Amino acid sequence: MPSRRSVLAAGAGVTAALAVGGTARADDGRPAALLSRMTLAEKVGQLFVARVYGHSATEPDPADADANLTELGVRTAAELVAKYHVGGIIYFTWAHNTRDPRQIAELSNGIQRAALGQPRGVPVLISTDQEHGIVCRIGRPATLFPGAMALGAMALGAGGDPADARALGRIAGLELRAMGVRQNYSPVADVNVNPANPVIGVRSFGADPEAVAALVAEEVRGCQESGVAATVKHFPGHGDTAVDSHTGFPVITHTREVWERLDAAPFRAAIAAGVDSIMTGHLLVPALDDSGDPATLSRPILTGILRERLGYDGVVVTDALGMAGVRTRYGDDRVPVLALKAGVDQLLDPPDLALAHGAVLKAVQDGELTEERLDASVLRILRLKEKLGLPAEPYADPDAVGRVVGRPGHLAEADRIAVRTTTLLVNEGPLLPLSPRAHPRLLVLGADPASPSGTTGPPTTVLADALTALGFTATALSTGTDPSADTIERAVTAAGAADAVVVSTYNVTAASPQRTLVERLTATGRPVVAVAVRNPYDVAQLPSVPAFLAAYSWTDVELRAAARVIAGAARPQGRLPVPVQRADDPARVLYPLGHGLTY
Repeated sequence: MPSRRSVLAAGAGVTAALAVGGTARADDGRPAALLSRMTLAEKVGQLFVARVYGHSATEPDPADADANLTELGVRTAAELVAKYHVGGIIYFTWAHNTRDPRQIAELSNGIQRAALGQPRGVPVLISTDQEHGIVCRIGRPATLFPGAMALGAMALGAGGDPADARALGRIAGLELRAMGVRQNYSPVADVNVNPANPVIGVRSFGADPEAVAALVAEEVRGCQESGVAATVKHFPGHGDTAVDSHTGFPVITHTREVWERLDAAPFRAAIAAGVDSIMTGHLLVPALDDSGDPATLSRPILTGILRERLGYDGVVVTDALGMAGVRTRYGDDRVPVLALKAGVDQLLDPPDLALAHGAVLKAVQDGELTEERLDASVLRILRLKEKLGLPAEPYADPDAVGRVVGRPGHLAEADRIAVRTTTLLVNEGPLLPLSPRAHPRLLVLGADPASPSGTTGPPTTVLADALTALGFTATALSTGTDPSADTIERAVTAAGAADAVVVSTYNVTAASPQRTLVERLTATGRPVVAVAVRNPYDVAQLPSVPAFLAAYSWTDVELRAAARVIAGAARPQGRLPVPVQRADDPARVLYPLGHGLTY
């Protein structure tokens, strides 16, 4: 318990912080008392969520230690915490943070030991992007669920239930918490209305704002019931863009009225569900702010709309600050300062942490940012840590993690949900289901995109193995996403020895060699089943294929579900959560939202 004196001392700081946009709460006692004891450098550190290389907080591999030294000026995660007092750390597969569940739990504990050993002993809020589907930082043996658009297809299908998103959120949250990860940058609340969207696509629940809102709210509730902070993204909405904010600066041309009707609904639903954090999008929305600044740096959007109009007083976190969408107008020293002035609380993964930390510190010392403004954000972050129970229980239990992560009941739930997501769009004849008696020998070929977590796939092998387990003799042949003429010839020759062909497709365009491959396979006279392992829009480019399934991702759980549908071990139940336009006339709809066949 803080002393009476410390609580009284905190009162003045809390009052000042509330004056710049916060709301007084009954549970502010311990966070406010802690805030009152923090130095300016410690407060600035709390605003940052940093990356760090390595599987261990104190003994990373030499290459990871060198990478940390080059990019962060420290060798280990423990040194990072000691030097910058960071409030958060984000885990990435490519940063070698996520080898296996026990290692992740021990890394989390090492980070917390380093933080609790500092003078103020503030635990670190550890985060990651575990969206499931095509964005997943922690792979097997963790439970991997279908992605958002697959859940959108499930919810529209016969017997579909948005509450399945709550089950996903709860189980995913329980497993993350067991590994010491207490903030998940999921779910995606963007309404995907642009088939050309290169960055959202199947990461969105779909094109209907009300359906997306319902699923977002359910996943938020499930995640937070497990003791993990959910994070909806990317405010004010990244669904209608043809530019990836990682590599460019997207512009959303929606009018204010269209934004209110289309983009805002899922964020409103998330706020009503009590979402702990909201991530900003690095995109320009002139109808909401005509200054030319991205939303991440826009006070009219983050304070005027999100804080004041929508009434949100939780934590606002930027998307990664190394992305091009937030770096086109300002230098890396200005971006974090402008984000804070706009209304942001957490600054995620700046490209140069030393530069960003120093810039914020200087902005406060020079008076550009008041310490009261800083306090408002730090108080929100400390409140969230208190809500999650981090000060009382900062550590994971490495000995128990194996009993939680990937437990049989969780895996069964993922399979149960997945089998209701597969969507049958075309079935001439009907060709499906295939049977081992009529089509004993299957050739499974096509695109083999890399696993999002590095622990599953490749898709053709997973499909072939699953179909073999269902009674077929299936052979896998990877032809890639850009098959050469020689590769296509080999595939066509191999198809001649098969009774039917299953081909995985990945983002097929009019000029894609994948289209040529499918046309050549269909011309052999062999029955051909196409399975889109990302965007369902592939079907518009493949008019000759007699059977077409949308799996929405290439993770094992979705591919096993597609195999069961192909074999007739399960009926297709999914319905398109987005419309598919004609390839030759995009103004006309080929398959409407809600389309889906069954047998």
